[in-house]
Amino acid sequence: MDASRKKYTSSEILKFVIPSLIGISFFMVPLKYNGEITIPIAIFSGWIQDWLSAYLPEIMTFIIVLTLLGTIIAKFLKPAFFEKSTFFKNLFDVPAIWFAARILGSIFAVMTLFQIGPEQVWSEYTGGLLLNDLLPILFSVFLFAGLFLPLLLNFGLLEFFGSLLTKIMRPVFRLPGRSSIDCVASWLGDGTIGVLLTSKQYEEGYYTKREAAIIGTTFSVVSITFSLVVISQVNLGHLFVPFYLTITAAGFVAAIISPRIPPLSRKPDTYYNGQEGGLDETIPKGHTPVSWGLSQAIEKAKGNQSGKHFFEQGAKNILDMWMGVAPIVMALGTLALIIAEYTPVFKYLGMPFIPLLQLMQVPEAAAASETMIVGFADMFLPSVIGASIESELTRFVVAAVSVTQLIYMSEVGGLLLGSKIPVSLKDLIIIFLERTIITLPVIVLAAHIIF
Repeated sequence: MDASRKKYTSSEILKFVIPSLIGISFFMVPLKYNGEITIPIAIFSGWIQDWLSAYLPEIMTFIIVLTLLGTIIAKFLKPAFFEKSTFFKNLFDVPAIWFAARILGSIFAVMTLFQIGPEQVWSEYTGGLLLNDLLPILFSVFLFAGLFLPLLLNFGLLEFFGSLLTKIMRPVFRLPGRSSIDCVASWLGDGTIGVLLTSKQYEEGYYTKREAAIIGTTFSVVSITFSLVVISQVNLGHLFVPFYLTITAAGFVAAIISPRIPPLSRKPDTYYNGQEGGLDETIPKGHTPVSWGLSQAIEKAKGNQSGKHFFEQGAKNILDMWMGVAPIVMALGTLALIIAEYTPVFKYLGMPFIPLLQLMQVPEAAAASETMIVGFADMFLPSVIGASIESELTRFVVAAVSVTQLIYMSEVGGLLLGSKIPVSLKDLIIIFLERTIITLPVIVLAAHIIF
């Protein structure tokens, strides 16, 4: 055994173990609650939504408008307080395109809240869907996920699993071992949690631009709960187990292929804001993956014992997601839903899929093709549109494709664009199409076996 291998006291080990176990229990332990499988963070979020349900649209409108006012002050008045604070300067002094999105998001939020202006903006299927349904969920999820995220980030859990899983994640997905936690948090909780977790690690220099882009677009998977909602919407809830196995297999195939083709393969292996960073994933002589992971985890935990720092970082996470993301989701999500609801754009864009679906012997191929692209606006739209299709096989395919596409502007797409993760709208469109083309044959094959 190497003489440099340090010995740790029980107290030092517990400083890693206890916060990490609390974090795992909050974010990753599935529970049955009110007849649904969920996680504690989602339960806490649900309580807040129930308690504040009558006021959440007003609260989110206030946050979106306040974000715009802060941006105007930071850009034109440049007060000393903002200039001296790196956090507030980054939060409010944003590039022109995000300034424009915050203006548009504020206009849409006010129009929707007071139902003024063209109905196309504030109807229950466009701005109303976002302000009254989605943004209240994001408010409550971000409140608890942001507050407790340091339990996953700051006490060694990522370092421990990073050491254990590097030999799997690197060759298979071209990612650090610690990214496995992002995936599990998304899978059991929500894709928004995965984006938040990834963005924070990218800003702290643990992921390169390429790695952050891959994780954000490939591993921010849909939760088990939402998958059940989708398959139930197309009246196939009794097939949930084969449905979930199908989307897991298709998602796994996409996760192997997508990082190896553009645009993700062309992202540079450089770090946020030009900082020097990186993870040395080599295991020193004398250590096993477990002993080295434990050593790294304990050293990380020893530097994060301040309760004040924990809550300060949690509060910053909350503000960053509320103010950085909500205006973008409101602006881009509303635009995408208006296009989906009031124009035939997505119908025409889906036409090239008709011969492909016919080749794969999918019944009612023309009806199914209309759902192939509309999922870019909102993941739930394909299931809503596809629910009227007679063929069970086709409804199964429509539901599974909508879940494995992952990139949809009403939530994850808007979150990615509003975060620091280096992906553009063009990147998201290409990745969405790639995932559709990659996963469709896997899903259709599984559907033919099941039916």
